[in-house]
Amino acid sequence: MKVRIGMGLGALRPGDELDAVLAALEDNGIDSLWLSEVVHQPFPDPVVGMAYVAGRTRRLKVGTGVMILPGRQPVHVAKELASLARLAPKRILPVFGLHPARPEERAHFPVTGPRAEVFDEALAVVRRLLTEPRVNVAGRYFTLTDASVGFIPDPPLDLWLGGRAPAALRRIGRLGDGWLASFLTPDEAAAGITVIRQAAAEAGRAVDDEHYGVSLPVALGEVPASMHEAIRARRPDLDPSALVPSGWDGMERAIEKFVAAGVSKFVVRPVVPPRSWEQFVVEFADRVTPWHVRSGQVVA
Repeated sequence: MKVRIGMGLGALRPGDELDAVLAALEDNGIDSLWLSEVVHQPFPDPVVGMAYVAGRTRRLKVGTGVMILPGRQPVHVAKELASLARLAPKRILPVFGLHPARPEERAHFPVTGPRAEVFDEALAVVRRLLTEPRVNVAGRYFTLTDASVGFIPDPPLDLWLGGRAPAALRRIGRLGDGWLASFLTPDEAAAGITVIRQAAAEAGRAVDDEHYGVSLPVALGEVPASMHEAIRARRPDLDPSALVPSGWDGMERAIEKFVAAGVSKFVVRPVVPPRSWEQFVVEFADRVTPWHVRSGQVVA
């Protein structure tokens, strides 16, 4: 099993030079950069950010961790992804979510029906537009007549999904190409993988064994009280320290436990913006590069 470890881009402070961060990522051989969907904070928009990153780099993959699909027009989403895949082939990694993690941002993604139903139908529309030259749909929420986005990505784009609720896990098995989870333990990841595999088998399909990932927040200093509160709001059943490794050594131990649980893709992100993103990249690469030698895995 190949283990790939990418970096999640958090908030940008005034004066942060994204170009310098991208250069450091490429120079240090980091696999990928991931952009979150956060409206009210200084995070780049995921689609705009992917386009910028792809245009400023030559090897670095770029993904969304995660991008909200319900509330967006799926034809536009498919066109954006097809365009990015055409301009930066084999480097675009879309991951879709059901709703924003922050309740105050959910009103920005309105839907015309039950969110889960809209999600399923929108995802089907996006996938068909990315794999078929002409698409006709007469659905409950979307209607398309002889629709096309102009070109079909080659190779096809994998569409990963986020979420950890039972319904989300079953959706991944039925409809997704991979799973990017967050704020869960290795034991929960192992249990989630089992549910996804079972749902996929029931749907007559399979999810690649190397398409299970985790977004892993890492604390390199004191975690602000506001972050503890945010984690407790999402996971009141767990001590925040069980979800946020402390220091680079803690990151390595967490990755090893997740790999043992069947996870092979990682998005490592600092819980607070580092004083220097460039320095963070250098230290991150120093830890990631030799990790596969110690673990017996392959980082690519």
